[in-house]
Amino acid sequence: MVGSDMVPDLQVKETSSPPRLWTADFRLFFTARTTSLLGDAMLPVAITAAVIRAGYGASGVGYALAALVAPFAALIIFGGVLSDRFGARRLMIVSDTARLCFQMVLALLFLLGTPQLWQILVLLALVGAGSAIFQPGVASIIPRIARDVQKANGTLRISESVTNVVGPSVAGLLLVVSSPAVVVALDALTYAVGGGCLLLLRSVPMGSVARESGTSFRADLVEGWREFRARTWLWSVIVVFMLWQLAGAGPTMTLGNSTLVTDYGASTFGFVMSSLGVGSVLGGIVAIRLRPRHPLRAGALSMILWALMPLGVALGLPTPLVAGCYMVSGVGMAFWIVMFHTSVQTHIPNEVLGRVHAYDAAGSLVMKPVGQAAAGPLAVIVGTVPLLFVSASMALVACALLLAIPAVRGLRRVEG
Repeated sequence: MVGSDMVPDLQVKETSSPPRLWTADFRLFFTARTTSLLGDAMLPVAITAAVIRAGYGASGVGYALAALVAPFAALIIFGGVLSDRFGARRLMIVSDTARLCFQMVLALLFLLGTPQLWQILVLLALVGAGSAIFQPGVASIIPRIARDVQKANGTLRISESVTNVVGPSVAGLLLVVSSPAVVVALDALTYAVGGGCLLLLRSVPMGSVARESGTSFRADLVEGWREFRARTWLWSVIVVFMLWQLAGAGPTMTLGNSTLVTDYGASTFGFVMSSLGVGSVLGGIVAIRLRPRHPLRAGALSMILWALMPLGVALGLPTPLVAGCYMVSGVGMAFWIVMFHTSVQTHIPNEVLGRVHAYDAAGSLVMKPVGQAAAGPLAVIVGTVPLLFVSASMALVACALLLAIPAVRGLRRVEG
């Protein structure tokens, strides 16, 4: 199935005049996205420190982080409808403005004293809801500002990987020299920078793309589902990834991280996670250069590398080897993400892209917290190491399932 035809499938396509990526609009969008991602990476650290200092303990931190994530998962589909109805750029600017205000209020409450836990949860839930409105627009804007969508996605993936490593470190350093309230406020300012850059975009209109007028919100929601369901390659990938998030990624995040901290130490955990970030950067670079004819086929094969992440921890390898496993896993995962996002953005009409991406994001995320929550109790019953081996096996199962679906392995690259 993936034998001799894989060599030409993975060939790099040479073009005599490659489209220029770093246009003025892409620079603005890249700055907006990078700043926003940096803020997203800083926020959990800042909130954790602020909630603990307020005296609400570990349970309060759990409630706060859940309040931030739950509205995103619950509302992103509606965010996709709003993005297509009113325009991705407009909704992203509104979202950045709203999150700036909500987070500044939260910072002010921490600065003036000890806010009630319910106040913290409500404001964080509003920030999470703003993120649900923001995210669908990212997928809609990229094809409109970049002639080379794959290169744009690879570049943005590198940015995301770097900010995921740098963001928590920056937040930690700021906490050393200032208070959690100040860090929350500085983090809020990233939304101001991002919104300002989006406001300056020229090639993306403030309103929506051409669409049928007079349709209801429900009709738009149904149309998005219909477009999603009509593409076998798309919903098949999401179903497979729901299984992988449940039995692979979710348990690995819980058990892998806890094992690294308890058995190897906190400093080793930081080193290993940094190695994962380095691998993700390398994966983004590979995705910029490599242009397979069948992107999902190549991406599915790269998913095999992810198995090294739980496998390294389960085998109790020395720290350098565990870090190497995480780095290689990061390469494979980043390459898959770029291949998949590029396929979505080049095969889905722009007028429904926000809604389709929202269904994709919701499906991709829904099982992860279930896997994370179930991992601890299951580990008590069957043990941590066996569950990590199951997680590693799930990467191989996911790869096999994806390659077994003709619509997935046969999807051809669209230039754009």
